[in-house]
Amino acid sequence: MKKFVLASLSFLMPALAFAQSATQTVDSAQSLSAWVIAFINNIAVPLIFALSFVVFIFGIFRYFIAGAANEEKRKSGRDIMIYGIIGFAVMITVWGLVHLLTGTIRLNNSLPSQGNGLPQTAPVNY
Repeated sequence: MKKFVLASLSFLMPALAFAQSATQTVDSAQSLSAWVIAFINNIAVPLIFALSFVVFIFGIFRYFIAGAANEEKRKSGRDIMIYGIIGFAVMITVWGLVHLLTGTIRLNNSLPSQGNGLPQTAPVNY
């Protein structure tokens, strides 16, 4: 189990490259919420997806290879595969909720356009 934890931590090391964005100052609720949503979309959801995939593959290994003749190991492998599928479902649900939240509240980091306040119309060719 200790080797599994160390191996999974080695896969998490690239996530530390995203640590620079955490040092930005948060000056408004919109920038805080944009940072949280970016963290969930860019780090948390792919991490959950990767971990659930690894757990699912480990369950397949336990079911087919390690538990080929042992019914108890096959049951353990089946349970691990179910946990991996639950991880996939959690990942898809969180990702969907974040996209629903950003679409509903219209959170984005873009600045408003510097126009004269009048609606823009396309030129009409007669």
